[in-house]
Amino acid sequence: MQIDGKTDRSEPTVALIGYARVSTGDQKLALQHDALNAAGCERIFDDHASGAKTDRPGLAEALAYLRGGDTLVVWKLDRLGRSMSHLIEKVGELAARGVGFRSLTEQIDTTTSGGMLVFNIFGSLAQFERDLIRERTNAGLKAARERGSLGGRRPVITPDKLRKARDHIAAGLTVREAATRLKVGKTALYKALEGAAAKP
Repeated sequence: MQIDGKTDRSEPTVALIGYARVSTGDQKLALQHDALNAAGCERIFDDHASGAKTDRPGLAEALAYLRGGDTLVVWKLDRLGRSMSHLIEKVGELAARGVGFRSLTEQIDTTTSGGMLVFNIFGSLAQFERDLIRERTNAGLKAARERGSLGGRRPVITPDKLRKARDHIAAGLTVREAATRLKVGKTALYKALEGAAAKP
């Protein structure tokens, strides 16, 4: 049922709901709107935000509007997900609610068996990529340990800077003044001095 140009969601209806997003202020939504309207979307929700930005009010409204049996439609896969893993997560959340997902450009529709198969493959590839990254990271840390080097960031306060800081403090400077002279943070210098004092 249509009320003032909007669908009355109090009645159980199945609908195609569009979501469009542009990442910069000078980009236009017209191309996405045209494609979503041509696909039969009864409502379209918009965002003007980068894919990396987590605060997307238009998407939040679209997700709240969707009902079981509906399908969320986007122009391209990257309109919904910030990354492949994020996209898989969002589509999984939709599926758990009984909501389908369709991407027009890639011609993927999770309401079909073929579309769901493609997404399952995407999910497996994303997990495979995460596993590879984890294995490479662990291998790199192991190799560093075997070379006698610890992984992680180099300390801000090197032994040379710590020695100079002690000299400055012995000469009458405060810890803050010594940190300024060495161009390091006073908090980091405090910790380094305390750590050195605690060692036997």
